[in-house]
Amino acid sequence: MFVDKAKIYVKAGDGGDGLVAYRREKYVPEGGPAGGDGGNGGDVIFRVDEGLRTLVDFRYQKHFKADRGEKGRNKSQHGANAEKMIVRVPPGTVVIDDDTHEIVADLTRHGQQVVIAKGGRGGRGNTRFATPANPAPEIAENGEEGQERWVVLELKVMADVGLVGFPSVGKSTLLSVVSAAKPKIASYHFTTLTPNLGVVDVGEGRSFVMADLPGLIEGAHTGIGLGHEFLRHVERTRVIVHVIDMAATEGRDPYDDFVKINEEIKLYNGKLEQRPQLVVANKMDMPEAEEHLLEFKEKLKQYRADIAVYPISAITKDGVQELLYRVADLLETVPEMPLIEDVVEVEERKVFRLQREDEDEFTISRDNETFVIESPKIEKMLKRSQMNTQDAIMRFARTMRKMGVDKELRKRGAKDGDIVRISDFEFEFVEQE
Repeated sequence: MFVDKAKIYVKAGDGGDGLVAYRREKYVPEGGPAGGDGGNGGDVIFRVDEGLRTLVDFRYQKHFKADRGEKGRNKSQHGANAEKMIVRVPPGTVVIDDDTHEIVADLTRHGQQVVIAKGGRGGRGNTRFATPANPAPEIAENGEEGQERWVVLELKVMADVGLVGFPSVGKSTLLSVVSAAKPKIASYHFTTLTPNLGVVDVGEGRSFVMADLPGLIEGAHTGIGLGHEFLRHVERTRVIVHVIDMAATEGRDPYDDFVKINEEIKLYNGKLEQRPQLVVANKMDMPEAEEHLLEFKEKLKQYRADIAVYPISAITKDGVQELLYRVADLLETVPEMPLIEDVVEVEERKVFRLQREDEDEFTISRDNETFVIESPKIEKMLKRSQMNTQDAIMRFARTMRKMGVDKELRKRGAKDGDIVRISDFEFEFVEQE
């Protein structure tokens, strides 16, 4: 089973909660704060494993959740950080954010990895909040929530050679002749619905991977037929081998077939037009093939004189070995990975978060008699605060006052006893004397 597209949900681990605790030891009267910080949540990391060839595993498991960090401990001990979750993907996997449709990563090399969802930071314990004015605070933070997102995985086949051409021109037959691959072969269009891979042993210690890519039709660059399902695999091939039915058994003109498919490739990605290409004139054992070949070569000289034509018969194997030698020679001159414009190189970077001027911004609206406050900074602080102690509540109130929320509520007509809502949290407005 070949699966080349999957949609999955990833959730990094939440940070562990900080702890409120105090030293309680013999001969240490009035011990100070001793609550440790919570551990960081686990990241979700995608790592390339060259032993994988499909995305079939993601058909059965669509949710990946990392563990949360441990809670802080007594004696100012830090809670353990959660283990990173490693998700193995095959080479050639493109990771796309399902909401923004932006490419998150393009994973091509064995061992290459990228953080897809970052784990939440652990909450601070009360040791962190001690001050001369409050040497024994009852304040600790909840762990930060880990990132979560839906991502789409697309697999672009990693092959040295890609066989392209209209349906039923003999691509699958050629692959079955030159390798141990056993693609489905039948006398109807679109027998091949998914790519088939085969290792071709040329001899003399040389070999390469060949992919029989699904046939395409006119308009494929717009998604017609197998469309983009076919064309995204062409991007990963180092050499394009264009197979043509030179006997015109389907009633089509061989040269017209060649031009149409090259136009589809060009319209999908202009850079692919410059990819090294060979033309395989297949079915030369059939009547009228020789006449069509002479005519094809004359027209090809005017279109692109740099493309060589190799007449073969995949059935009788005539000319096949010469073709394989030429492909192997050509691959020695082509870089290991084709350079595609949209490849994203992922590097580990340290991110320094700067204070932005707009972080203190907030809005106040009315929902019937309730005042509703919206502010990313306040909502985040509320989520992280353990609002079960007087110290924590007073700290939160001071932040609101410093941001000017109290002043703005009074301007809007808030009085003692009015209800104020922030996210899912509601409290009474109290005038300070």
